[in-house]
Amino acid sequence: MNLIYLYQAKKLEMEREFERNKIMSTLKNTKPSVKSMEDSPFAKSLFGDVRWAWIWLIIRVYVGWQWLEAGFGKIQNPAWTGSNAGAAVTGFVTNALSKTGGEHPDVQGWYAWFLQNLVLPQPAFWSYLVAWGEVLVGIALIVGIFTGIAAFFGSFMNMSYLLAGTVSVNPVLLMGATLLVLAWKTAGWWGLDRWALPILGTPWRPGIIFTKPEGAPTPSIQQQSQA
Repeated sequence: MNLIYLYQAKKLEMEREFERNKIMSTLKNTKPSVKSMEDSPFAKSLFGDVRWAWIWLIIRVYVGWQWLEAGFGKIQNPAWTGSNAGAAVTGFVTNALSKTGGEHPDVQGWYAWFLQNLVLPQPAFWSYLVAWGEVLVGIALIVGIFTGIAAFFGSFMNMSYLLAGTVSVNPVLLMGATLLVLAWKTAGWWGLDRWALPILGTPWRPGIIFTKPEGAPTPSIQQQSQA
């Protein structure tokens, strides 16, 4: 009886070991089939459904107006775009460089290097770039043209100001711009993007003007050479 019991126990152990090895071999040889992760229905609806475009209209106009107002004030200020262009940028950079001291400085060392070596030597250039950049971003967001691109450059300027130690309204505008970038497909639906995006398309999906009409004949090599 003991021999029979030992034989059955050994047989059961070997069967379990075989199944375990079989499972491990299958897992090693099986390649993951997941190539992408689907967005949640909420995210798809919020960022891709035109029924929610009115939310982005409110955010877009608010953020755009803040940029337009700030930029318009700069282009009317001689310290930004007038006879004394660059003076405002010089003062801004100098103030930022004064915040690089301490254990946890408001302005990090790498950004201070950028300001001191690339911005400070050419203040007039950066002055015009910032002033007109704010105006163009503001106009683009308000009318809803190239909304995602405009919001991206707006957020880039917000980050630049924050890295220079200036808080003000920048965190709020940065959050709004980030949401507009995420909702770029529908953020300009109540605006010019409603027509611009289908006509111009995107780099990965050409628009109407870059797509050959269905059924249009393809010119032969002979016809191309004659042309």
